[in-house]
Amino acid sequence: MSPRVPAGRRPLVLQVLQALLMMLLAPWRLWALEDDECTWQFVLNKFDRVGQDSARDRFFHQEPVDTVESVFRTLVDEPIDLEEKYLGFPYFLKINYSCEGAPSEALIRKGHLTGLKPVVLVTFHSPVNFRRWKTEQLQIQMEAAPFRSKEACNAEEVCSMSWYTPMPIKNGSVVMHVDISSNGLGPIIPRKRFHLNINGFLKMQQDNTIQFTVGNELFNLLPEYFVNVPSRPLWYTVDQAPVLILGGIPNEKSILLTDTCFEDFSLVELNIDSCWVGSFYCPQANFSATIHDAIATESTLFIRENQLVYYFTGTYSILQESTSSGSWVRVLANECIKRLCPVELHSNGSEYVMALTTGKNEGYVHFGTITDGRVSFEMLPKQWSVCSGIQVDKCSIIWAVFSGATNDLLLLVDRRDPAARKHFLVVGYNLVTEELFILYEIPEFIPDARGLEFLMLQRAESYTTTPMVPRGMFYNPYNNLLFIWGNFLLQSYDREDYIYLADFPKESTIKYLVNSFRGDLAIVTETEEIWYLLEGSYNVYKLFPSEGWEVLVSLQVMHESSLYSASETMVTLFYEQSKLYQLVYLLKGPESRLVKRLVPVEQLLVYQKLKNSYVLESQRNFLTPTFTNFCPFTVMRLQDLPNPQRYTRQERYRALPPRVVEPSGFHNEHSLAIYQGLVYYLLWLHSKYDKPYADPVHDPTWRWWKNKKQDQSYYFYLASNPRSTGDTYIEMDSYGKIYDLKAEAELPERIFLDKGSSYSFSVFLTARGHAFSINQMLGSPFLLNSHLGLGVVLADPACLKVMVSQSIFVNRNSASFRVLLKDKSVCFAQGISGHHLKRTSMLVKVVGSAGHCFRNTHQGPRMQGNLMVPVLIGCPPGKRLAFDITFTLNYNRVVNKHYFDCVQVDPEMPCFLFRDILYPFFLIQDLVTGDSGSFQGRYVLKVVGGGPTLDTIRDYSQEEIYRYNNPLDKTHSLIWTARNRTTMEDLAFNLKPGQRLGMEWLCLKNSPCHDTVPRSIFAPEFFFKVLVSNRGVDKSTYCDYQLIFLLHIHGLPLSARQSLLFLMVSASIFVGLVVLYLMICFLWPFVVKACNILRWRIKNIMATESYYSYASSRVFSMPSNIPSRVLSKAPSKVPSKASSQLAEKGNDEPEKT
Repeated sequence: MSPRVPAGRRPLVLQVLQALLMMLLAPWRLWALEDDECTWQFVLNKFDRVGQDSARDRFFHQEPVDTVESVFRTLVDEPIDLEEKYLGFPYFLKINYSCEGAPSEALIRKGHLTGLKPVVLVTFHSPVNFRRWKTEQLQIQMEAAPFRSKEACNAEEVCSMSWYTPMPIKNGSVVMHVDISSNGLGPIIPRKRFHLNINGFLKMQQDNTIQFTVGNELFNLLPEYFVNVPSRPLWYTVDQAPVLILGGIPNEKSILLTDTCFEDFSLVELNIDSCWVGSFYCPQANFSATIHDAIATESTLFIRENQLVYYFTGTYSILQESTSSGSWVRVLANECIKRLCPVELHSNGSEYVMALTTGKNEGYVHFGTITDGRVSFEMLPKQWSVCSGIQVDKCSIIWAVFSGATNDLLLLVDRRDPAARKHFLVVGYNLVTEELFILYEIPEFIPDARGLEFLMLQRAESYTTTPMVPRGMFYNPYNNLLFIWGNFLLQSYDREDYIYLADFPKESTIKYLVNSFRGDLAIVTETEEIWYLLEGSYNVYKLFPSEGWEVLVSLQVMHESSLYSASETMVTLFYEQSKLYQLVYLLKGPESRLVKRLVPVEQLLVYQKLKNSYVLESQRNFLTPTFTNFCPFTVMRLQDLPNPQRYTRQERYRALPPRVVEPSGFHNEHSLAIYQGLVYYLLWLHSKYDKPYADPVHDPTWRWWKNKKQDQSYYFYLASNPRSTGDTYIEMDSYGKIYDLKAEAELPERIFLDKGSSYSFSVFLTARGHAFSINQMLGSPFLLNSHLGLGVVLADPACLKVMVSQSIFVNRNSASFRVLLKDKSVCFAQGISGHHLKRTSMLVKVVGSAGHCFRNTHQGPRMQGNLMVPVLIGCPPGKRLAFDITFTLNYNRVVNKHYFDCVQVDPEMPCFLFRDILYPFFLIQDLVTGDSGSFQGRYVLKVVGGGPTLDTIRDYSQEEIYRYNNPLDKTHSLIWTARNRTTMEDLAFNLKPGQRLGMEWLCLKNSPCHDTVPRSIFAPEFFFKVLVSNRGVDKSTYCDYQLIFLLHIHGLPLSARQSLLFLMVSASIFVGLVVLYLMICFLWPFVVKACNILRWRIKNIMATESYYSYASSRVFSMPSNIPSRVLSKAPSKVPSKASSQLAEKGNDEPEKT
């Protein structure tokens, strides 16, 4: 080891290098310090309000607008198809950023000049009803375009500016979140996520003002609405509700309504009738206008006022048909409802809500189903009440939860015996079998844990004298955890065996639970205490009030934070993207307001650990604290993560703005309209790509540029010179689908597993202190013991299996754990892609890390050691079966030695000749990863419809399908048969293994294609609707691939009767033509002679008439001096032939005067 050089004696070179290093690092540190205080901001603008500084629009228009078509018509030298219809979206995203202590306009100009461009990632959430809409995880990544403000400016170049991107809208999706990040140039601004949902409860008035359809907006938040008012839970369908509502305002029929997860909100007074009259079966002690329960679903809002229930369905044209209720609808009018219970997760293509009754129907549950905005309620149990089912005279249902995976309704029942003693039961009811059963009887008193963190209840433990008073239940379908809460907290994984969590004090009573569905659980008590539980562990931590909270508030006050106050009231507590948030009313006199703020759970736990993990030791007559870190590792990293798209099923498109010719790089309204139209057309191509005939290239954007790609250099030449008509350049490579997303240093949000598929990764841990020891046993090699342990908890071990292998690196004091998660191929039947997926989860735990291990980040500490990943078992979204028309045509051309297409060629649907053997081929296409390969599984092919033309195609009945496709049919109804016949067990339909098998067309006499009448001079043709499915025959996948496509067959033979009729008609026409020809040839001379005679006679008649006309005119024109006797001697007989000729000659010449 070289001796250390004193600072004053260091060589000059080292001193200079140190100084240079400090100079280089100082600006970076100042820059980083400045950037940490910056944050992204955005608003929505309509197209006609782009560039206005104060413009801000509400997100409720859903239809595309025709504002870009005229712009695209001028782009005659751009690589677009002018024959297509280009539309736009109603809104743009206006993006800015701000930093404390500096003007925002100067900051934005600085960012633009240093190359900053915001990158916007819009994520569309899948709809609830997968039967109407395709289940998919879709994202589009855009780059914001700089745009000058339209406000008055005295500067030569720019005063204020912003960045703009189109705000895309997708059919079937009303919930979106927007991630804004930097492109890596300019200031480093942390990535930020915003919720941006469509509000279907707004409408435009005739005076262009926006009004709520559910009521009237109030603009005065009075302190008495929140001060000293108990907090209430925020209930909604997780990841599906675009609008959240919150009631509980005392003596007011008003709610808080938001479509941005309380980034902003409105106070709305509901237009409902508050009249309610009690009756002998529905007692009411006092009347209140307070909205007690409020639940938000994808398109419908539910509220309970007193004992009345109302719902309102919003206007969502992109989600469903026009099913808006238009006003609040009262349901269960003859019932006395005491509580609404939410169902946080949707299932089976629907959402659910439950209403608990009192009075005459005590012991029943009204089970509500919401599908496409249509609401229906059913009273359960169907046969008898719960009280009768458990054989008691009187009972009351306190709470209800629903499990969509098993169709089980779990009820918390208060059973009262004749001695007026209360006994609480957990009762199950299955909606399919209609079976009612008791799952668990809750102990009468709270157990005595005797200092333990948790206690397994086995009826043999000792109990305290404090009664157990349950208040509600909560069920997490991802890890099968059922919580029963009151003045205690019980949890169960199987609904039968329960664990008592002793850290929660029996002196407190839980009011409601909040779950993140990612392994976190927050608890709110009646005294507004906040507790925290990490699922999978047994420690319950008190967050508020606590010493850690006092430290946090003190530090925030020192930083003059505007989110904390000495007097405040919590309104609600909720999770958003696995982070815990509070909605708090800050009482600051005239500046009192309602704010949303983050609850830093990890920071609070760190403060508490620092308070409780040190000891005072005497050193040199001074007491110094010595801190103990109970975390078993110092470094935890995830390694060997596979590319995420195969498992997350996340589809992502990229769309960059068109390049502009202006040197400053600013866009104008013309280029923004082009950008919007291109993004719209990109998403339109995505929606139209799911078609039965596969394209030659497996990419939705292939058709967009297939005829323009070879001219890419020419378009670039026009734009670079510049000679483009629109002063823009559309780069074809800037619009496409991304298939190669790389894994980040964390596990994905969710994992989809098909049959037998697996997911693997590695966890690298560096131990704290000496974690390894070597023990030598007699007759065996050295054994290496490790104090680092990794465990994996599976919510459904019957469905999944996990294998963990350990590698130890002694020289690095580290260990690596290889985790392999695999499906057992037993827990799911075949289903449509993305339908009826089974929810489960995997929890990776480092032994001894729960609540002790934290990692410092630029956003504060983050908990380590517990990794919970939701797992969805079934057919993953984004997989489909397609007809490989390209390979089918090529193969049939080779095998049959020829190929004859129809006379009228349709490139989208080629024809096949009837007499040729058809060899169809199919593809399994992965729309997420871009993989496309020949289908090698087993499948069933059936003709399920058809017709001689596209307009006459009809679907066949089940009986007809059976006869037309059954190879053992005896009714002469077969349409086709297979050359190498392989049948199912019931010999019903032809089964085709994944090999070259041909279809031979028969069209027997009782089939619909027999005796087809030709519609022209060409041979008859027929359109067959063909169904291909692997359901029940292919055991290699969970996917039920169903493909329905049309086959155009031409050259159908005529039947004997039709041929004879055709021959007779043809012969008759031929003979008739010959006879007509002969008759014309024989009679033609006579016809000519008759025509000549007729012509001669007509001329004679005309000559005679002309003569008389001439003679009459001569008589009337004689001189008046001729004696009348001369005239009287004139002959009066008919003129001779000579005179007639003379008259005719005189008639041919014009008269001369």
